[in-house]
Amino acid sequence: MTERVVLERFPAGGPRGSWPAEEFARQRRCEGTAAEVVMDLDQDAFLVIVRARSAPR
Repeated sequence: MTERVVLERFPAGGPRGSWPAEEFARQRRCEGTAAEVVMDLDQDAFLVIVRARSAPR
């Protein structure tokens, strides 16, 4: 099973669109964190996440 950890949220209606989320994710990747940007349609926000694998139960 794959879980996700949300590092930061950015409103989709912002004047710069997804750029702030992409910039934040790029900074995390430069630090060695496998961050990526996804869209949460229910919250109308861009999320910067890290996917984490959990051990099978």
